[in-house]
Amino acid sequence: MGDEAYHKLAKVLDTLPNGFPSTDSGIEIKLLKKVFTPDEVELFCDLRLTLETAEQIAERTGRPLEGLEEKLTSMWERGEIWGQDLGGVKSFKMLPWVIGIWEFQKDRMDREFCEMNEEYSLHLGPQLVGLEPHIMQVIPIEEKIPSKQEALPYEQISHIIDNSKSFMVLECVCKKENEIMDNPCDKPLEVCMALGAEPGLYDDHPWANRVISKEEAYDVLRKAEEAGLVHLSTNVKTGHWFICNCCGCCCGVLGAINMGIPNVTNSHYYAEIDPDECDACGTCLDERCQINAIEEGDEAYRVIKEKCIGCGLCVSTCPSESIRLVRKPEEEIIQPPKDEEAWFDARAKQRGVDYSAYK
Repeated sequence: MGDEAYHKLAKVLDTLPNGFPSTDSGIEIKLLKKVFTPDEVELFCDLRLTLETAEQIAERTGRPLEGLEEKLTSMWERGEIWGQDLGGVKSFKMLPWVIGIWEFQKDRMDREFCEMNEEYSLHLGPQLVGLEPHIMQVIPIEEKIPSKQEALPYEQISHIIDNSKSFMVLECVCKKENEIMDNPCDKPLEVCMALGAEPGLYDDHPWANRVISKEEAYDVLRKAEEAGLVHLSTNVKTGHWFICNCCGCCCGVLGAINMGIPNVTNSHYYAEIDPDECDACGTCLDERCQINAIEEGDEAYRVIKEKCIGCGLCVSTCPSESIRLVRKPEEEIIQPPKDEEAWFDARAKQRGVDYSAYK
């Protein structure tokens, strides 16, 4: 089997709302060859974005049932598709390239893969961060939201955690890729979390560094905040299934902001420094802000409002308590889609793609 199957897969991935644009160099095909075998390519293209058992997939596609669950389980273990096992019943669905397949290659990555991905990111990145709805939203440090500014449920990290029943912690794929590329980060590595609405969802999960409790999930968040990492999650109101804790030096989303690309994340707050209270210690700029949204003034520091993402990291460690989070005016706030399906629909409309065959 030549490249035809891989070009078919690339077209399927680009039909999904997240996108997978083609390049003149064909680097995207080389990436797919690095991840998938030809047999896996054909099976992936028969899947949908909704969970199905092997029996349902066989009935819908006409594939033989014998050995199908084993093949799907192998692809799940290799981070090529999403799988889950609840009460002994396994179900599977396809994944976009980002957020999805790329992130779950963290245990298979080598330098060649990382170099190819860096090259391809130059093509994929502008599409991912340049369209709405945003792919990620900032979840601010909750304790730093003023009590008089009541946060909506999807803006509260506690609401997201308390409404989840399964948790696993993962190594950050962005930091891991930088480490493989000889550019290690000094921030904690095991800080990204997957969340689930069903108990036991991640028991014996092939991608988990560790299955953790709700209390341990809060410990991960506290460790991330202490290290100066930004909480990012799905840009939806309900159904959050991950929380990433990100630094400006490794994260592709925050890195885009540092490259001067505006309007990359959905955020509902910004920080504000009281110049009369600021003692110009520099902690906010030198140690906390991940996106260079603070600058030094003549007598005090100031926040660059149009760049600030309202994460609250600068607020939580200001010695003079001169920084506060401020909710944006309602006319500046972009409401997230209701859930992942609504996000898919809105992004597909924005891109002008019809992905109905994969729903």
